[in-house]
Amino acid sequence: MATDIEKEEFKQFDIVTDYSDHSYKNNVVRFTNPQRITKEWRNLEKNLPDSIYVRVYEGRMDLLRAVIIGADGTPYHDGLFFFDIKFPAHYPNQPPLVCYRAHGIKLNPNLFSNGYVCLSLLNTYGSNEKGALWDPSRSTIFQVLLSIQALVLNSKPYFNEPHMFSSSEETLHYNKQVFTLSCKTMLSLWRRPPKNFECFVKDHFKLRANKILKACKDYDDGNAIAGSEEIVNGNCAKASKEWKIMMKDVHSLLDAAFNKNQDVGPNKLPSLKPTKTAYLETLIIIAMVIFPIMLFGIVLGMIFIHT
Repeated sequence: MATDIEKEEFKQFDIVTDYSDHSYKNNVVRFTNPQRITKEWRNLEKNLPDSIYVRVYEGRMDLLRAVIIGADGTPYHDGLFFFDIKFPAHYPNQPPLVCYRAHGIKLNPNLFSNGYVCLSLLNTYGSNEKGALWDPSRSTIFQVLLSIQALVLNSKPYFNEPHMFSSSEETLHYNKQVFTLSCKTMLSLWRRPPKNFECFVKDHFKLRANKILKACKDYDDGNAIAGSEEIVNGNCAKASKEWKIMMKDVHSLLDAAFNKNQDVGPNKLPSLKPTKTAYLETLIIIAMVIFPIMLFGIVLGMIFIHT
């Protein structure tokens, strides 16, 4: 019962003091427009959805930390995804800097293992589409968080970047990989939760442990599809032996952590092997890179011979 009370008392928006583990703690700036930051704070405090929590810092207005809860119907369901954010000196004329706390895990084409976040709204995606880039007069941190939630942590992350192939088999396999990587992230957070979110992380996974474990069992039994809310009642029984073994391992490790409070390392979780389609796609991409280089070399050689 105490856990429920603690969870209810954890505010969605709050001002804290300890930023010692923040990704941008050593990069101090002096604002040209501190009033805009205050306005951003008020907007977040008033409008945050139930699935996003934010902490800002009393002594460092330029820093912010947010966590997004993975949505049902996606392979990120019930996971926690933390982002460290920094307002640059000339904000909002420059977009904010955003670092995903990745734990060395890449579980999305837009979220790199080094923390880099690829998003048009941050001007880090390379898109020139009008309305997609950061607009100093209209864009906000609130919009950035909603964009990450809706456009990045979505139901089919495989399509977040162009692919040579887009078969349903490859999409499903990718979602399976993402779910196992999300579980690794859960274990990493369980062992070392970010500062000011320690109780939140523990309570979140304790409260959702049964739901997460049931999902693992449903995926193993073929009663559900990874990353989907659809219940298929055994119609996924053709799942590979590798996947079934992995789900049993995932279930066992998460149960040991969440229900038995054991110190379980995320490195104990294995990774799924790429599909044949993924191998073929990689070979084609390599060929597309190497062939023009070889052709250029041949042309240069012919020019050299004739001269």
